[in-house]
Amino acid sequence: MDLTRAIWRKSTRSGTQGDCVEVADNLPGVVGVRDSKDPTGPVLTFTPRAWQAFVAHTKRP
Repeated sequence: MDLTRAIWRKSTRSGTQGDCVEVADNLPGVVGVRDSKDPTGPVLTFTPRAWQAFVAHTKRP
């Protein structure tokens, strides 16, 4: 999977101590998630639908 055009942004829920998750959702058909402390490390990829379901689930009380 080619993520070279990914535009990464830090999660609004990331901590101020460097415990950050970055998300790239600008690519068609894929959402990338990575650890900001290791930007050249592994990337989890999701379909946009699966990512939306994950985010919705994490917002549930």
